[in-house]
This record gives sequence, structure tokens and C-alpha cells, in this order.
Amino acid sequence: MHLGVVWPQTTISTDPGTVRAFAQGVESLGFDHILIYDHVLGADPAGHPGWSGFFDVDSEFHEPFVFYGYLAALTRLELVTGVIILPQRQTALVAKQSAELDILTGGRFRLGVGIGWNSVEYEALRQPFTKRGNRIDEQIDLLRRLWTERAVTFHGDFETVTAAGICPLPVQRPIPIWLGGNSTPAFRRIGRLADGWIPERPPGPDLDDAVAQVHAAAVAHGRDPAGIGLQGRVRLSAGVDFALEQLRAWHAAGATHVALNTIGLGPDVDHHLAALAQFRAEINS
Repeated sequence: MHLGVVWPQTTISTDPGTVRAFAQGVESLGFDHILIYDHVLGADPAGHPGWSGFFDVDSEFHEPFVFYGYLAALTRLELVTGVIILPQRQTALVAKQSAELDILTGGRFRLGVGIGWNSVEYEALRQPFTKRGNRIDEQIDLLRRLWTERAVTFHGDFETVTAAGICPLPVQRPIPIWLGGNSTPAFRRIGRLADGWIPERPPGPDLDDAVAQVHAAAVAHGRDPAGIGLQGRVRLSAGVDFALEQLRAWHAAGATHVALNTIGLGPDVDHHLAALAQFRAEINS
């Protein structure tokens, strides 16, 4: 099971020196990947009566592709998006950005994608919120073709490419695509299309039910469920004992990757790294 760390967005400073210190500290502790969340825009609750979203206009989020271009020069960690909101973006541009990151990291990039929940972002980026599920299916097909073919011709319901391609192509051909999601349609999509998935529920009966749905969809489409990775996340702010218990639960659930989430431990980057070091010491003892 591969162990990584969630980037503590909304928590530590966005100063480049702090970013460097955290990423290199994570690597020095023996973790092997960093996972970052994504939001292009945050809504101002004052302009959206009844707003109940997880984040708003005051929540700090790095732009994953630009941010990872910086980290690619600083660490040898695998860089993971968990997840990019794909249907609100231009597919060809995502293909190009992902290929560039894969080249800069030497093939250490994993693209996690999902459909998101924030209609405010979709409106601002001029993409249809209600069609995001249908669009992502088409986008995944096109991304894989753009990463593996010199020139692509593709005419779908949402995407059109005529005899064109990206150059240079990525190191990984294709780059692994992992899907998020927390609904029956999402589980079916994961089983049908994904290299791995990033569930929004902790280990337990609900996760077991989701796993069963993913595996059933995989079998129905002639795929081996064992080939679909599983990325868990463990909250470290609840204490090392809780994190260790959750890690064991993810292992029992079949997780191939788990990322430690230090969000909630305050703004001091040294405090985050100390908590991660304590966790590392416990599992190595």
C-alpha cells in the first residue's frame, strides 16, 4: 500500500518557501505521493442565499497544474490530483497540461478527475452543469487518445478534434485516470472506465457497497476489478491512534494507496511535518 499526503490547502501559507518546505519534508519522511484538491472559483455566500458548499470565496486553493509544475522541480514524489473537475475544463488543454506534468515528473503524474458539485464554477467557465456526467465519459476517451496518438480525429456530442494532436506526448501512454464520485452512476463509470478511484466515504458498510458496485460494473464491461486501484484518505488531525486505525481499515478494504490529511492542524508547517513524522515512526515501529 502506497502512503502519501494530502496537500493542506486552506491551512498552511501559500508562500513558495512554505510550499517547498512541506513538499520536501514529506518526501524526506518516506511518503511517495502528494494529492491536491481543486477549485477554480469560490462562491461568495452573500451573493448566493442558502449557500451550503464545503468551500467559498475565502477558501485558498492552488491551481493544480501550475502548482505541480513548481513541485516537479523540487521533489521526486508522485503528483496526484484528487480530483480535477474535468467537465468544466477544455479537454484538449487538460491533455496538454497533463502531458507536460508527466514529462516534468518523469512519469510520476496521476490524473484524478470528477464532475464536481459547484455550479457557480461551471457558470463562470461557460460549461453546462447538468450535462457534466455525460461529458466526462467522452472526455476520458479523448484524453487517452490524445496521450497515445500522433494525430486524433474525434467528433462526439461535446468534443470535436479534427486531425490534430499534442506534442510532445507524455511518458505514460496513457496517463492513469482515477475517478472520484459518490453515487451509483459514478460507481458504474469507475468500473467501466477508471484506472483507479478516490471514494468520498470511509471504510465501512457504505464503502463495501460502493466497492461491490464498482466491481460489478467492471465485470459487466469485461474488466478485471483487481486492476482498479483504490485511494483512501486518513484524517491525521483526529490523532495518530485514529489515523492508524483508519489505515488498517483501508488496508482491509483493499486500498492500494492512502493519503494522510493534515488539514486542521493549524498554519505552522513544522507542526504538520511533526505529526507526519510521528505517524511514520508509529507504523515503522
